[in-house]
Amino acid sequence: MKKKLMFWVAVSAAVMIAFPGLIAAFVKNDAGMAACLLLFFLVNPIYSLVVGVFAGKDSKQLWSLPVISAVFFLSGTWIFIDRGEIAFILYAGVYLVLGLLAMLVSRKCFRLIGKTLSR
Repeated sequence: MKKKLMFWVAVSAAVMIAFPGLIAAFVKNDAGMAACLLLFFLVNPIYSLVVGVFAGKDSKQLWSLPVISAVFFLSGTWIFIDRGEIAFILYAGVYLVLGLLAMLVSRKCFRLIGKTLSR
């Protein structure tokens, strides 16, 4: 289980910290703004849902993945885009809620599937 956790922590670091860094470093002006919008409104929410679904498979061990992902997002945006911007706290909160809801729903689904298969 520790390998899975470390894998997802590394992927979270890449998506939530490295992607904003790469955008800030290599994409300039209006294209950079468009890339940030895609990241904030498409890539990050989808990633938060994926992390939540994966964490729902074993929520007792992996409950921290949605939290880690949201903290990494906040760290990445404050480091590379705008230090201390309060709006990013709202985004991180939304990503956290998406991840936790996906975790809870997938946990329920995995339990129902497990009960159905054990009959």
